[in-house]
Amino acid sequence: MDRRPSINPYLMGNFAPIRSEDDFTLQVRGELPAGIRGTLYRIGPNPQFEPRDPHHHWFAGDGMVHAFHIEGGTVTYRNRYVRTPKWEWEHAAGRSLFAGFNTALNDPLAQGRDAGVANTNILHHAGRLLALNESSPPFEVAHGSLEPCGYVSGPGGRVTAHPKVDPRTGELVWFAYDVGEAPLSATVRYGVTDARGRVIRRDDFQAPYCSMMHDFLVTEHYVLFPVLPLTGSVERAARGLPAIAWEPSRAAYVGVMRRDADVSTLRWFNTEACHVFHPMNAWEADGRLFADVFRYDAAPMFPLADGTAGPHGMARLWRWTFDLSGASDTIRQEPIDDLEGEFPRFDERRTGLPYRHGWYGADLHGENTCEPLRLNALVHLDVKTGQRQVYALPRGDLVSEPVFIPRSATAAEGDGWLTAVVWRAAENRSDLLVFEALDIGRGPIATAAVPRRVPFGFHGNWVVDASAPRPGAQEA
Repeated sequence: MDRRPSINPYLMGNFAPIRSEDDFTLQVRGELPAGIRGTLYRIGPNPQFEPRDPHHHWFAGDGMVHAFHIEGGTVTYRNRYVRTPKWEWEHAAGRSLFAGFNTALNDPLAQGRDAGVANTNILHHAGRLLALNESSPPFEVAHGSLEPCGYVSGPGGRVTAHPKVDPRTGELVWFAYDVGEAPLSATVRYGVTDARGRVIRRDDFQAPYCSMMHDFLVTEHYVLFPVLPLTGSVERAARGLPAIAWEPSRAAYVGVMRRDADVSTLRWFNTEACHVFHPMNAWEADGRLFADVFRYDAAPMFPLADGTAGPHGMARLWRWTFDLSGASDTIRQEPIDDLEGEFPRFDERRTGLPYRHGWYGADLHGENTCEPLRLNALVHLDVKTGQRQVYALPRGDLVSEPVFIPRSATAAEGDGWLTAVVWRAAENRSDLLVFEALDIGRGPIATAAVPRRVPFGFHGNWVVDASAPRPGAQEA
């Protein structure tokens, strides 16, 4: 049975879980272009049972996949839990056994068992649909049916929720943090899986300290590892303080390495304390690396090291510059957009290459003064000209991360469609919106109505049907 419900911002409103697994054909308003044929897979946390920890964190819920299949102008929707070992054990027990970050609250039945939730990202690589979170190996689910296929063992353990697919080689470039034998170690693993799904590189190195490294960056020839002061500490946890906490007294580091070099060649650049959950893109030119990142002054949603509440603020888009030919290891930082936002995406045929067009969710009304995250607009930014287009939602409605779909394999950068899932607060249900990607200001060209809400999630990706031409790398 469910435990008694608790009052928690991550268990209320559209953060609250849904417990049904459904199949719907959606009513479409407007016209879906015939060229859109494939599936938008989205994933997010959705606790199967009432959490054990009264301070349950959004990041800790069981993964649930939401699949929007578009073909012939119609949209179908299917959602299923990711049936990880944790989900199966709790399902059999009929209650929550694991307590997320606070393992001291785990049920004795959970001791020594895998707690992976596969709730953060879902992507397609080498014929597999992979549900990801950064504390576990990739968990494969079947295309279409979303039936569980199990963990993928090739990487040899946990893998970041944000690997990068090289559009030129098809390689999956990935990393994992805290991979040492002791918990919350500073050991980081770097790996590469080729286009056929074979792990061709796996190396470990020591970071300056244990950091919650949610994402990283890849260019054509380099990889960048942000080690930012959202730190992990077993010693702190042993004293009853937060295992994961914001420590602004520490410097922020980014390790830079050529992709064909040994980890011993890592060069550590640094700047003052800041946090990045999600970068937009990175590229190289004239002996320098450039990275566009959504930068926070302090990591939100986590406490300070002494257990008191941490600061809460929003991110803005900044550009980091790394001078590879100079003597200085300081990261040059400059703001490039002044809107508060999160969940940046771009035309990922430009991954690791110079790019022009990016999209993100934004807060136009200052709603993010406290937890949890609220985004009430979509933004298209031309990073070459600085011009910005905004689509503002009706007051009260909130949007997920946008996902770009190229019009064709050979279309110019940014030529295609943008998708986003919106919560209609007054009706307590959701819509899938489809926009012309370079003209989002005129509003959606098609809307597919879901008869109930889709809880807020983290990330998603578009998977082209096998019969359709697949997007490829585009030159600048």
